Formats: sequence, C-alpha cells, structure tokens
Amino acid sequence: MRKIIQFFTALISSGSAFALSVDTNTPKTITADKIEYNIKSETMKTSGKTEIVNQAGQRVTLSDSYMSRNGKIDGQEIKIWLGNHVYMESENVSYELPKTIATDAMFTACDGCDSYGNAWEISAKKIIHNNDTKMIRFYDSVFWLYDMPVLWFPVFAMPDPSVKHKSGILIPDLKSTNKMGTQINLPIYVAFSDTHDATLTLSYLTKENPLLQLEHRLNSEHSEYRTRGAFTRNRDGENRWYIFNNDIVELGEYARASVYLERTSDKTFLQKYGFYGDQPFLDSGVKLELFSQTGYVVADTHKFQELRYISKYSKNTTIPSGDILPNIRGVYQTAPIYKETYALLKTDVLGISGDGTASQRVIGDVRMISPWTLPFGNRLTASISARYDLYNFEHTDMIDGESFSGLKNRFLPSGYLEWGLPLMRPANTWTQVIEPRARVTIMRHIDDAQFAINGDSAGALLSDATLFSNKRFSGLDLWENGTYADYGMRYAAFNQIGQMYELFFGQTYDFQTRETIDPNSGFYNGASDYVGRISFNNTKWFDISSRFRLSKEDLSLNHIETSAVIGDSKNYIDIGHIWSQQFIDAYTADDDINELTAGLGVQLSGRWSVRFNSIYNLTYERFQRHSGGVYYTHPCYYIALEYHHDNAIKEDYVGTTSYQFRFGMSIDGKKY
Repeated sequence: MRKIIQFFTALISSGSAFALSVDTNTPKTITADKIEYNIKSETMKTSGKTEIVNQAGQRVTLSDSYMSRNGKIDGQEIKIWLGNHVYMESENVSYELPKTIATDAMFTACDGCDSYGNAWEISAKKIIHNNDTKMIRFYDSVFWLYDMPVLWFPVFAMPDPSVKHKSGILIPDLKSTNKMGTQINLPIYVAFSDTHDATLTLSYLTKENPLLQLEHRLNSEHSEYRTRGAFTRNRDGENRWYIFNNDIVELGEYARASVYLERTSDKTFLQKYGFYGDQPFLDSGVKLELFSQTGYVVADTHKFQELRYISKYSKNTTIPSGDILPNIRGVYQTAPIYKETYALLKTDVLGISGDGTASQRVIGDVRMISPWTLPFGNRLTASISARYDLYNFEHTDMIDGESFSGLKNRFLPSGYLEWGLPLMRPANTWTQVIEPRARVTIMRHIDDAQFAINGDSAGALLSDATLFSNKRFSGLDLWENGTYADYGMRYAAFNQIGQMYELFFGQTYDFQTRETIDPNSGFYNGASDYVGRISFNNTKWFDISSRFRLSKEDLSLNHIETSAVIGDSKNYIDIGHIWSQQFIDAYTADDDINELTAGLGVQLSGRWSVRFNSIYNLTYERFQRHSGGVYYTHPCYYIALEYHHDNAIKEDYVGTTSYQFRFGMSIDGKKY
C-alpha cells in the first residue's frame, strides 16, 4: 500500500506534463473503465476511456493508457483540456517542465459548439503550452474554419483560457467611408496588471493620414480612472485630436470626488472620424459629492466647448454660452416635525462667466410640506415656502437690453394646496383607478420672470410632467411669477399579469398677466393649452406611450411625442415620432419640428440577426442618419457587417457613408 501511495504522489507531481500544474498535496482523480497497477514495475495501465482531473478542473482524457513511475503517459486519443470547450489533441505528447509539447497536434475552443463538428480549429506541426507563462505557441499552423483551410501562420502565440489579461495584438477590424477611404484598425492590448490595462489602436486610412487611438483603464480599491482619445495630423497639416477623461475617487462612505475632461481640437473632428455621439457641447470640470441619510451637497464646475452650429435650415441664431464656476447645491430634509409634516431646505450657488461678462447667484429656499389623508380617501397636501435670490452681475446683458453691473435681489414667497381623490374599483380581471387632482399655487407677482438674458434657464414647455410640479420652468433663473392652478384627471387600469392602460388629461390656469410669453411654450395669460398622455403596456410584445398638447381654442394638435415598441428583445419594431408646431413672433422663427425615428430587429435564425435604425426629418424631407447591420453570433466567434450614413452638415463636414466589418473570437466564454 505504501508504494501505491508513493506512486500516486509522484503521478500528481508529474501532472504538469499535461498543463495540470498542481501542488503535490492537491487531490487528483483518475477515472477509467479498468485500472491495473503493477507494484513491481510501479506502473499503471488503464483500459477504455480514461480521465485525469485536478482540483482546478483541468483534465486530460485519453484511452488505453500506460503510466510509468517517472510520469510518462502513453495512450490513444490524448486530449489536454484547458477549459470547458478548449482542448489540445495530439498523437505524441511530451513534457519538459514547465512545458507540454504536442507534435502534429490540433487545438480548438469549439468543442461541442456545433453538432456537425468544430467551428474552427488550428492544426500545427508543434504546439507548446508553457504552464508558467500560460502561453500557447503554434509552429507551422493552419487556421481551419469548418474543415476549410483559411490562414497559414509560421509562428504565433496566444494565452490559454486561464489568463484574464495578456498583452498582445487583438483581431483587426475594417471600416470604409466615402470621405476617408478604407480604414484598417489594429488594436494592441497592454496589460499592466489585473486592474490596469490599455488598448492602443493604430488606424491606417487610404485617403487620410494614419490615426492613433488610445484607451486607458485603471481600477484601485476606492477609485477608477478612464481615459480615451485620438490624434492625427491630417494631409492639410492640421493637428486634430480629442481626449475624454473620467476619474472617480471614493473619499469614504459618504463622499465622492470626480474629475472629468472633454476636449477636442475643433467642432467637426469627432463627427468626421466616427467618435461623435450627438453631444451639443463638451463638458470639463470637477465634482464633489457629500451624502447623508437626510441630505446631500454637490459642488461642481463646468467649462464647456461648443459643438453646435447654425444650420442652413434654421433662422434661430441664439446659442447660450458661458462657463460655470462654481455650482453648489445642497438639500436637507428634516425628520417629521408633526405627524407626516417635514421641512425641506435647499441652497444653490452658481457662477457663470464668458465673453467678458460674469454673474454670481445665491439662492436659499425653505419649504414646509404637510401631507394629510382625510376621510373617504381624500388626500390633501399643504406647502409653504420662502425663497431669496441674490445676484451679482458684471457687464451682463439684461432683459431690458442694457448692460448692467451690480447687485439685484428678489424675495419670492409661495405656497400651494393640492387635493386628490383616487377612486379604485378592484376586480378579478382589471382593477380600475380614477383620480381627479387639483392644485392652487400662490406666489408673489414680479414684473419680469428673470433679470438677465443669459442664465441657466432654457425657457418653458408645458407638458403633462410640468403639471403639479414645484417648478414649471427649466432652471432657476426663470420664476413662475404669480398665482396659478393645475387640474387634471388620471385614469388607469391594470390586471394581475401586469398589463396596464393609462390616460391623463389636464390644464393650468394663470391668474396674473406676465410681460412676455413664448407662444410655443403652451402657456398663456389665463388658461393654457391642454396636455395629456396615453399609454398601454401588455408586458410581452407591445408598449406604446404618447404625450400631447392640444390648443385651448379649438383642440387642434400643437405638440405630440410618441414612442412604441412591438416585439421582444430579438424581433422588434421601434418607432418614435415628435411633432411640434412653431409659431412665429419676435422670439422664435423656426419651421415646425417633425421628426420620425424607427428601429427594426429581426432574428433570422438562432445566430443570424439584422438590425436597422433611422432618423428622418419630415419637415425637410430628408434622412438625418440611418444605420444597420447583419450580425452572426456563434458560441465560438462573432461576425458583424455594419452600415452608417450621416447627412449632417457642419463646417468642413458634409455627411459620411461608412461600412465596418468586425470579427471576433470567443474562447471559453471570453471575447477576443
């Protein structure tokens, strides 16, 4: 018995010959139809299918094997498994610690992926697996795709599936555009550690100079750092580039700091080279966030780079400008003071500078909120608040047309009383809810809704979301100004499987006259337009929602936004539409907004799929952009052929049509 134990110990230690590097004390199992051990020669013989497995799950399979005392193993159909679907097969396997050497061998990561054979495999005169470096090196190798030879390599190497990160060249992809010709992207991956890596991509373009791209990633215990960018010196001798950076540092359980940088050499580089994401501007700055169970404070700065341009179709030439230094917001909510009554304290500090002008604003807001549940299901919420604004202007254009430097302030007390009565009718099939709702808001009336022209407010747009809210206008510089009432009715029905209908219809009424009103906002002196929404979701294959605004005069349609999804995540039609009538006056002079978006996805088979997306401007009868692709997803690899067309016109950028081909491999669930 003692010799048998010694034999197994020796066999365990010699297992590295088959990339089964384990400690000599690590358990290992040998399974076979029949096992014979010769005590005198200290050899073992197995009959039938044999499997050797270590604790890490690595294994060797073979049949009719012979194992000697010195660790040499002979057998038929030897397969050295490096993962669940990854193995190396050879008729002749030897080892020179820590290397396993297989001659006239075959390697694949597609075992069992297809019923009719391996999707891909690599045959080689010699394959060497180094168990220390975890690298597999191939000599005189041929890449086969479904038993067809595709590529020949004299020598190449790749990491085995146990490696999480390994420096090396990744699979290239191809892109073709009508402006810059064919683009070949060669990504080079560099792994500094398990939490620190980078990808350097060299791009060759046939109609432009080469492009260099870099993406850097670093994670630490309490922080993460992300940077990406690109650089080229084009054929006109211009240096064109962009850099995006986002760093997040956790400063403890209740604090976090962020640093973000977005910059580019010019307005069109991102769009021309395919890095554009529809952003109207780039934003750089720092942010500090402090949290508690009852409040938070956020302090941030913003320095913008404008990317917008004046379209030849637009008559509106106003683009807001200015950097924010700083912006500090704080919110604190007290514990209940009496029953459910509580206080909410807010503060906001904002500085805006640019083009020789500057302004600073300090706002303090204290609000008391008291919700009550009354008999017969009535709900009543009362609130009072006081807000004080202090502005300091430096050569700032005011709404009266004059430039002003100095202090201005305003005191804006307000309060509201809101009533609601949800009426519910439960049923075994559909439960129905009807809820009438009304709110009266009383606040101080001032002559002008704001002091300066260029503030943080982008205007007002009446919608179902602005009713019953504490602020109807965007930003804080605009003030609702006066007493008004919101009222509406909501109907909803839902069943036990989650299907739901919803309908809302409402209006607001201003009791006091404002000096100026944007006619496209939906607000008027007195009654506003009617707003509403309607939606339905059957939880399986259909989801539609629409919000609209109807004229208060004749119920004609002034604004509508609709989105609908038919199907599931694989087979679907996605449709969106927005239409908004634009009235002409001294403030606005644009054409009607009329835009259609559509998406289509079709799963042609278990692995083939087609996807298409498009944005069509119905006002000018032209596509803004459209894109699509054909995709093949296999357990062992993926193929994508994508098409993109952009009709944007911006300075030296006049639309682009591009095609891109991508191929990647998947080894044991990891994509390459």
